[in-house]
Amino acid sequence: MATTDRRATTLALAHALSAAERGLAVIPLSRTKLPALRSPHHDAPRQDDPRDAPRHDDPHRGGPHPDTPHRRDGPVRDGRHQDAADRDGRHHDGADRDGRHRDGTIRDGPPPRERPCHGECGRFGHGVYDASTDPVRIRELFAAAPWATGYGIACGLPPYHLIGVDLDTKTGTDSSAALRELALRHLFTIPETVVVLTPSGGRHLWLTGPPDVVVPNSAGRLAPGIDIRGAGGYLVGPGSRTDHGVYTAAPGTARLAPAACPPSLLRLLLPPPRPHHPAPPVSGDHGRGLVHFVLTAHEGQRNTRLFWAACRAYENGIGPALVAPLTEAALHTGLSEREARATIASAARMTGHRP
Repeated sequence: MATTDRRATTLALAHALSAAERGLAVIPLSRTKLPALRSPHHDAPRQDDPRDAPRHDDPHRGGPHPDTPHRRDGPVRDGRHQDAADRDGRHHDGADRDGRHRDGTIRDGPPPRERPCHGECGRFGHGVYDASTDPVRIRELFAAAPWATGYGIACGLPPYHLIGVDLDTKTGTDSSAALRELALRHLFTIPETVVVLTPSGGRHLWLTGPPDVVVPNSAGRLAPGIDIRGAGGYLVGPGSRTDHGVYTAAPGTARLAPAACPPSLLRLLLPPPRPHHPAPPVSGDHGRGLVHFVLTAHEGQRNTRLFWAACRAYENGIGPALVAPLTEAALHTGLSEREARATIASAARMTGHRP
């Protein structure tokens, strides 16, 4: 069995290096099609990682990887240790775990220590963000995951800006027929391109997108049984071996270059534009200034600016009149109505007013 696994790893590495020569960035995958290297920022065991076998001193958790730093008081997050300061229920930015600060404002986004690391720490284990076309780095990735039996191809990266159309067969629907129906309805034709056959009988169509367009990942949004792999996603590369079989290139497509995604299909893959909320009319220079202060907030300062402006409004006796304009301004910056109203209500309470 060990010899078979070593052979599968050797073949996967060879296929990955061949894909990298074509400009496709790759990562090693396990038999379950997941990234083979576990994140260095989490303790959750990976079932297919041999080094995660339970230890006698801890029957509920596998041992750490050799390249995972030893823990002191808690798990490592973004390369730093969690210490006793977290045990009172607050994060280091002074916010409760539900995101509320001591001053009553709601944190805009996750606390700094919870923000995802995309490989800036310099260690392996960041999934698709480890993907590379550098043969030296690819060999290092596979050397760190000798149990890998496949490889993933990152989507959305130059030079191809790959888009994967996954025609699934497990949903009980005819995904190929659904794609043909979409093509007839929206007047596009799927060009001749790379097609990868999955062990379950599905197909992956490889298409390319424009460099200035970000196609998101989606599952079943285009049609039942059709999943899309875009930026931040990956496709299982041909030659990968999984628990259910081997992924193979369809006859005659192995050496094709991925074809351009038809414009009509590309439009279907993009999310609808976010509605524009025009700035509400506000009487009084001070009120207009507070609303403008919120409207010009960037991501990361939206809740803070909204809370500050709402506090000033209530202190100056115009809080109730500005609830609607400030809410509309917050919506314009991307906050939800629930978040905006909760932050304004916090400001009302902080200034001694009934929200």
